[in-house]
Amino acid sequence: MDISRYFCMQRTMKTIQFHFLEKTSLPERVRLRTFLERLIQKHQKSIAEINIYFCSNEKILKINKKHLKHNYYTDIITFDFSQSDRSPIISDIFISIDMVRINAGLYRTTIVQELHRVIFHGFLHLVGYNDKSTEEKNIMRKKEASLLKKYFVSRETKKTKN
Repeated sequence: MDISRYFCMQRTMKTIQFHFLEKTSLPERVRLRTFLERLIQKHQKSIAEINIYFCSNEKILKINKKHLKHNYYTDIITFDFSQSDRSPIISDIFISIDMVRINAGLYRTTIVQELHRVIFHGFLHLVGYNDKSTEEKNIMRKKEASLLKKYFVSRETKKTKN
C-alpha cells in the first residue's frame, strides 16, 4: 500500500480512543469499543472521532468551571463537537475516576460496572438522550441499566459457552 494512501485512511477512520490521565483498569477495551460502535450504529449515527479521557476530580472540576461555568465535581462531561445531528460524531468525554470510585461505593456496585455505566451515559448523550428533567433522568437510567445488562450478561454468556 502506498504510504500517502495509508495516512489518508488513518485520518478518515472512525475511531474511539481511550486516554488515561489517571490510572484505572478498563478491561476488554476492544470488546467495549465494538459495543459502543454498535450502540452508535443502532441509533443511525456514525463516528468521526470520540476521545474518552479518564481524569481526576481536580481536572474535571477545572473543565466544569471553565467550559460549563459549574463549580462542582461530576462523574462525566460530554462535549459533542459534531456539525449537526446527521454528521459523524466528534466528541471529547471526560470521566472522573475519583467520582466513579465514590459512586461505586455509594451505589454498592463495582468500580468496573460504575465506570461502564458512566461511559454508556456519555454515549447516550451522543445519540440524543438528555437528563435535564426528572423524566429524562429516569429514561437515561433505564437505558444505562439496559446497556449494562446487555454488556455484562453477554460477556458471561460467552464465557460459559467455551
